[in-house]
Amino acid sequence: MKQEQVHVIAGNVFAISDAQGDMEVDPQAPVGLFSFDTRFLSHWVLSVDGERLNALSRDDIAHYETRFFLVPGVASHYVDADVSLIRHRSIHDRLHERIIVLNHSAEPAEFTVRMEVRADFVDIADIPQGPTVRQRHVQITADSENQRLMLRYKRDRFVRETTVSSAAPADIDEQGLTFRIRVAPEGTWETTLHVATTMRGEGGRDVRASLASHQRNIGSGMHDDLSAWLDRAPQLVAERKHLERMYQGSLADLGALRYTPLAYSDRVPVGGLPWAMALCGRDSIITCLQTMAFTPELAPATLRMLALLQGSRLDDVHEEEPGKILVEARYGESAAFGERPTAGYYGAVDTTPLFVVLLDEYERWSGDTDLVHELRHPARMALDWIDEYGDLTGDGYLRYQRRNERHGTVNQSWKDSADAIVDAYGREPAFPRATCEAQGYAYDAKRRGARLARECWGDPEYADRLEQEAAALKERFNRDFWLPHREYYALALDPYGEPVDALSSNIGHLLWSGIVPDDRAEAVAEHLVGPRLFSGWGVRTFAIDQRPYNPMGSHLGSVWPSDNALIAAGLRHYRFDAHAARIAAGIFDMAQTLGGAVPEVIAGYERSLTKYPVQLPVAGRPQSWSSGALLMLLGTLLGLRPTGENLLVNPALPAGFGRIELLGIPGRWGLLDAYAGDRRPAAPASTDRSPRVR
Repeated sequence: MKQEQVHVIAGNVFAISDAQGDMEVDPQAPVGLFSFDTRFLSHWVLSVDGERLNALSRDDIAHYETRFFLVPGVASHYVDADVSLIRHRSIHDRLHERIIVLNHSAEPAEFTVRMEVRADFVDIADIPQGPTVRQRHVQITADSENQRLMLRYKRDRFVRETTVSSAAPADIDEQGLTFRIRVAPEGTWETTLHVATTMRGEGGRDVRASLASHQRNIGSGMHDDLSAWLDRAPQLVAERKHLERMYQGSLADLGALRYTPLAYSDRVPVGGLPWAMALCGRDSIITCLQTMAFTPELAPATLRMLALLQGSRLDDVHEEEPGKILVEARYGESAAFGERPTAGYYGAVDTTPLFVVLLDEYERWSGDTDLVHELRHPARMALDWIDEYGDLTGDGYLRYQRRNERHGTVNQSWKDSADAIVDAYGREPAFPRATCEAQGYAYDAKRRGARLARECWGDPEYADRLEQEAAALKERFNRDFWLPHREYYALALDPYGEPVDALSSNIGHLLWSGIVPDDRAEAVAEHLVGPRLFSGWGVRTFAIDQRPYNPMGSHLGSVWPSDNALIAAGLRHYRFDAHAARIAAGIFDMAQTLGGAVPEVIAGYERSLTKYPVQLPVAGRPQSWSSGALLMLLGTLLGLRPTGENLLVNPALPAGFGRIELLGIPGRWGLLDAYAGDRRPAAPASTDRSPRVR
């Protein structure tokens, strides 16, 4: 049986341990202390008098802080234990662990407390590959005079260091720290261990210490930061209190998953724990779109960061092209030495049009035309990329084919697993492939780019051109992708224009982008909530009666909250309110049943069969676009939409959802409130808010 794992997170710095708080290498999982894609602690094991500890309970205080309540030995003498320990772990730019030893006897007691320490400095990208070929020589310095243990790994200019220090005197050796203590009757002893992580670059400087943004974060109050983050978001008042708890939990998860990249001053969302604790272009953009009505501050930082890293040259290794928006940026050893292209990888077909979609959506909500002017050139480069580099066969469709044959991603859409794009019989199409939802994104990007050109950039000719291109794409798409005898859109086209006839959740994204004509929208909507795709918990990625269907398959039958949030928004866009409410209710029920952070993906088993959502082993928690999905679904149910200087509220709640009040929705209007359900308050909830929207 796999043991429970416990995590603390602060941006992309995180620690994963077992239920006792110990960290030991797991060949399949990223256990240890990680920062910027490197493991700085691989072994962190506490013992008392040579005995390992066992957990009595745990108090998960916040995403960055937890407490373990422990006793030495085995379960048979828990009740009679004369000694217990508390490990109070917190994290921001470094790890802090306060160890408290409690003597419960009426006599003084002596104990030997030992913390074993090792660091292997493994790149997190190497962990799924199993034991690595590279032999890392770690230099260890036991500095008893200064009460610190230093571990150092150096490979040319790439230097990573771990320094462990203690507030109480310790005997320090190359394997760890030992405390020989005497505790008074009914007394306590304590120390705090500090684990500092250092990244050195050219000239031996600490890369982060040289950056003002990271210097400001050192010693900052994590509690105050989280409180301020939650206070800036709207307040949800719900008749069903579990909705409030899920809402607050999602906001807290999103707060935990913000980090400051190197050489950048603002925080942007990472993908999620454990494998995507880095800037992931697609995840970050979708998260910003999902949370626009709640935490709009994520969007400008993300847009600026992605514009800063926008492609400017042709590079087959990194699959970079002028105007292309990256999909991943990492800082690990394999990225630093080009062993993987992840220092800046651009192998995605959808991030570039979605960049334009996000820029327009942010301006609609915020009225921030200054940012639109600032990012005019990157936005136009992104729009140019769609036609100049994205159209690989000259047929007017956005296509992908990897250029890095060794490390490049095979499928470069959001369904990026190697087996994701197949027809109903499991046959894989040739490359370059044109997935249907990417065409929807391109269509939406052109329409939105046209609005920005006309209303913000003062370029009506460019706007006219983009509108004409969007209209032509819509006509062409509905001719070539529509399967008239099945009444749904093909998953993709092969390079010869032949449709890949699988029924998939991708068709819901087409409603979100608006590329579906009104006379076909109902057929698409019925498929999305029909028994082939809808599991009861949500829309499956792949319909059940097709040969490749696998309820455990990442993109061949599982259910993704992020996918479902876009689908529900698309259904409401076409006024299929009951369909959207049904999907939202399923995802909310799933989140409530599982409790805690919303998983990235669950199995596609029929709800009536399992009665409980089945999580996939590969599913990460928390994930930014899963936590954001709950917020987007809430906004969709309330029907929140900016219209000029006003906020439109058009609720359509699932049956039995009760009353909902969302107070203090930020936007170009200031702060406004929205209500849904049977009853409304007789008086304003607060006197310092603008008039409510009803």
